[in-house]
Amino acid sequence: MQLLTKHTDYAIRALLTLAGHGEGYLSARRIAEEQQIPYQFLRGLLQELVRAGFISSREGAHGGVKLIKDPETISVREVIALFQGSIELSECMFRKQMCVNRANCVLRHQILKIERMVSAEFDKVTIGSLLHDLQESGTQSAHKAVMADESKCGSDKGGR
Repeated sequence: MQLLTKHTDYAIRALLTLAGHGEGYLSARRIAEEQQIPYQFLRGLLQELVRAGFISSREGAHGGVKLIKDPETISVREVIALFQGSIELSECMFRKQMCVNRANCVLRHQILKIERMVSAEFDKVTIGSLLHDLQESGTQSAHKAVMADESKCGSDKGGR
């Protein structure tokens, strides 16, 4: 089971970089370098974030992207929803009403309950709170090392 795809992980990292940067525009190339995200891949993610209204973009010598939504109001659940859809811990057939055991499934309601709890917890975590935690825990370079190690651990199943 993979809870976060590479798309979501990279988008959160890009949003954290923008939130930590402050007011001005930041180039996609700089974000890609700082977060060790493939540049072309990041460009697609940034386009999605622009369409979703989290960031704005500007072309030109002083262009780039910047955060236009308060980082305290961007929940991790919103980012997950944008890049993955709803949080699903199981690919159980009951979701599509095709399961022959649907009426007798003892796990069905528990799985749904757990998914709602996970979603509610991710709703409480914001880009702003993650940035605060990151700043409290020390340097951003330590964060980059952890994120780089984590991104090597899994493949990108699902998502867009």
